[in-house]
Amino acid sequence: MNKAVCGLMTVLLSGCVHATWLGATGTGGGSALEPRPADVPMELYEVRASAVFPEKLFEPPLVAAPAPRVRPAPAVVEAEDEDLDGESAAAPAGMAEAEEDGETEGSEDPSAPRYTAELDDEALALKFKQDPSSLGSLSLGLVGQGRLMNAARFPAGTNWTLTTPHAAYATQETIGYIITAVTEVTRQFPGATPLRINGLSSRDGGRLRPHKSHQNGRDVDLGFYYPGETVRVRARERVIDPAKNWALVKALVTLTDVQMILVDKRIQRVLYEFAGEQGEDPAWLDSVFKGPHAIVKHARRHRDHFHVRFFNPRAQELGRRVAPLLGSHVQHGPPRRHKVRRGETLSAIARKYNTSAEHLVNLNRLRSQKVGSGQMLRVPGKSRVVRLPVPPPVVVPPRRLPPEMRRGPEVASLSGVR
Repeated sequence: MNKAVCGLMTVLLSGCVHATWLGATGTGGGSALEPRPADVPMELYEVRASAVFPEKLFEPPLVAAPAPRVRPAPAVVEAEDEDLDGESAAAPAGMAEAEEDGETEGSEDPSAPRYTAELDDEALALKFKQDPSSLGSLSLGLVGQGRLMNAARFPAGTNWTLTTPHAAYATQETIGYIITAVTEVTRQFPGATPLRINGLSSRDGGRLRPHKSHQNGRDVDLGFYYPGETVRVRARERVIDPAKNWALVKALVTLTDVQMILVDKRIQRVLYEFAGEQGEDPAWLDSVFKGPHAIVKHARRHRDHFHVRFFNPRAQELGRRVAPLLGSHVQHGPPRRHKVRRGETLSAIARKYNTSAEHLVNLNRLRSQKVGSGQMLRVPGKSRVVRLPVPPPVVVPPRRLPPEMRRGPEVASLSGVR
């Protein structure tokens, strides 16, 4: 992608939302907001990436209230990425890559860490070599050509149902975002039917059939809310619960770092009209559903679920920064079985599988390094070096908040806004 196009993207994005200054942060359940100091540039803002329940407030620019008007149905915005059966809608020429992975140019030093600045390159390399799990989840490569390291498994819960256990893995950030949104819907509608979590990524990422994406822990398929149990009909727009599904979409847009929500245009129309009837701000509603930078986009074969993709500021940036180290990092496949031959030692077996005797002791829960002929041992799977494309630096845009949730003289409580 040439610099002119990237520069144009940056201008377009910055015209919709502006970065703000977020003051004191913590690991508890809330954040203390501080006014932006006068000597701090507006473009410098801090993103809080909590591992389980990320929260963040932003301050969009002050705009004049739009004149009342009749809301037409939203214009169809085609998705950049269709993930089923190889069907793909065309993206704007020259913009697909940046839209796809949420990376833009334009900062003074694009390669400088934004979200993991507490780790310099030397400290990061040491952690990656000695204890990679201490880094948390890493989103490697692209959503359509990627991998996932240190994946977290989606936990069991009363507000959701996991339908595909083998594809219930993602980054810690993605899982936190989903839980945050579903919890908000449940707060507004106690007793709501548990939401179906249909698929995230496999444990190590990579291709998850039949999807093209879902490869690096940032994608999830969410079912719809219905008045009762799930209804198996083609025209889901006639039977979904508009109130609960709009609450889910609004929570994803305002409470998480969502990148895009793919869903059929007929479902979009129902949600758009319902939100308008509830008095949502027309200009904000249009920014969510309309135009080239809409968050909700049309995708074929998405008439029965939402496909949601999140920005992962920490996991993406760490994944990009460790990319040069992957050439020296051996990744093992699923464990295999080895039958001990007469005269073999545990050290010899460890050398054969490019591991250590201590690792085999732990893997097999042995009391010592003594092994006997005919004994079956678990050993690491085939070793391979992960070679993935290195994306440009990730830049997470401010959240797109409606007027009642923007920071002003009186700050609206996130938990009190419907």
